[in-house]
Amino acid sequence: MNLFDILGPVMVGPSSSHTAGAVRIGRMARRLLGEGTPRMARIILSGSFAATGQGHGTDRALIAGLLGMQPDDGRIPESFSAANEAGMAYTFSRVNLPGEHPNTAKIELTGKSGRALSMIASSLGGGRIMVVEMNGLRVSFSGDLPTLIVLNRDQPGHVRDVSDILARAGVNIATLHLYRDYPGGSAVMIIETDKIVSSEHLDQLRSIRGITGVTFVGTEKEG
Repeated sequence: MNLFDILGPVMVGPSSSHTAGAVRIGRMARRLLGEGTPRMARIILSGSFAATGQGHGTDRALIAGLLGMQPDDGRIPESFSAANEAGMAYTFSRVNLPGEHPNTAKIELTGKSGRALSMIASSLGGGRIMVVEMNGLRVSFSGDLPTLIVLNRDQPGHVRDVSDILARAGVNIATLHLYRDYPGGSAVMIIETDKIVSSEHLDQLRSIRGITGVTFVGTEKEG
């Protein structure tokens, strides 16, 4: 346990889980979409997010994160107005997501280019979050370390090819997790690294046959 775990994050709002964590969930969805402010956001609240989120400002916090705000941004209470000014449409609904953490949101985004993202993430307390689903695939990552996300067909050789490129780039792998929907179907690699993966090496990964998408998410400090 460190000092951050005891004191919690610097933030605007009454609750680290319902406010600071919600901002970080929104920021993560924005970063995974990779296009800046989305054109449209459909946000589904579950558990205590649905029951008490409005009173805790969870709805405004999620929108603030989608706009790129940090948890300590004084504009969070006015995020709805900021979204309207930025041209981002949004809707909220509530549903029970069985088996998920009580503080959970599902966010479906459409970018200005038409690119779509679906993400389910939970706020664990103290401003910490965990992404548990991405585009229909179950995953588990926090974004606390630089994170490489590789979407691919479930075929032999992709882990080797990705690892080879990272090794040649001098990027050390901290953790690597593999997920798939069924044998031979869609798969995703979640790779936490010790440093940034350059755009050059991301392009090399995208050129591999059978890889359908590559996203790199730096830490909060790196954006």
